[in-house]
Amino acid sequence: MVKRGEIQKRSVIVSGHATSISIETEFWDILKDIAAHKGVSINYLLSEIDVGRTNNLSSAARVYVLKYVISKGQKFDT
Repeated sequence: MVKRGEIQKRSVIVSGHATSISIETEFWDILKDIAAHKGVSINYLLSEIDVGRTNNLSSAARVYVLKYVISKGQKFDT
């Protein structure tokens, strides 16, 4: 069983190249949901994220998820 907030290393194909991403399960699940909503594979979505990134892919994916959720009007309790 995966614990909340646990980082897992996942093998992916980004722009035709095998690589890995180390990301929390919660972020991974949202990335999968975004990809499904867009009608693309997780590998395709990560390839899109890869094109514009200025830091490592794992961090870029987290920022992408955050921006996506904010753009959808998600409110956060602090």
